[in-house]
Amino acid sequence: MSQKPLLISDCDEVLLHMVVPFRDWLDADKHIHFDLESGSFVDALRHKHDGTLVPQDAVWPMLKEFFDGEMYRQGAIDGAVKAINRLAEAADVVILTNLLDDRREARAEQLRAVGIDFPVFCNQGGKGEPLAKIVADYNPSVAVFVDDLGHQHSSVAKYAPDVWRLQMVGEPILAKHIKTNPAAHDRIDLWSDALDWIIDKFESGKAAPAIDLPPEELDRFAKT
Repeated sequence: MSQKPLLISDCDEVLLHMVVPFRDWLDADKHIHFDLESGSFVDALRHKHDGTLVPQDAVWPMLKEFFDGEMYRQGAIDGAVKAINRLAEAADVVILTNLLDDRREARAEQLRAVGIDFPVFCNQGGKGEPLAKIVADYNPSVAVFVDDLGHQHSSVAKYAPDVWRLQMVGEPILAKHIKTNPAAHDRIDLWSDALDWIIDKFESGKAAPAIDLPPEELDRFAKT
C-alpha cells in the first residue's frame, strides 16, 4: 500500500442516520414508541397500547429485523457524503461497522446508494484489534478514526494508540445525551467542522499523541 493518509469511519450516526429510522419503523410496524430523549435503550421502548416497557431481550431481535430488511430507510448524515468524498481525494477511506459479516454487502450497497463507495469491514465488539489490522495492511502516513461511541475510542486507544480519534455523534437528537470519551482526541458532531480537523491531521503527517489514561481506565471506558 502507498503511504497515503487513511480515514477509518464508523457508519451508523456518523455517515447514516440509524436511531431515527429505527424509531419510525418501530412506530409504524411494531406499534412501539421509542423515546430518543431518554438517551438509553434500556427504558426507551414502550408498547403504545398500554405503555409497558419492551424487555431488553426483545430489543435486539427487532434491531436484527431492522438491519435485515429496513436498511433502505437510513439516509445520510448532513454533510457526510460531500466530506468523505472530499477526503478520499487525498486519502484511502474504509468503513468499519459493527454488523454481522453477512450484512457487509447490504451495508456497502446502502452506502453506495447515497454516494459513499469505499471498502466495508464488519466487526462485532471492540474495534481496536480489527482497526489495528487494517492500519497494518494499509501502512498509511497517518490515520484518523471517526466513531460516535465512546468505548470504541478506548478500544482503538488500547490497540492502535498512534491513530487520531475523533468522536462524532451526527444525530442531533442523540448528540446531547452521549458523553465525550476521554480516549478521543476531540469531539466534533458536524461534518462541516470535522472536515478541516481531519485534513489538518492528514497534512501534518504526525502520529496521534498518547492520551495519558492508565490501562485500567482504558479498559473501564472500553466497556461503557
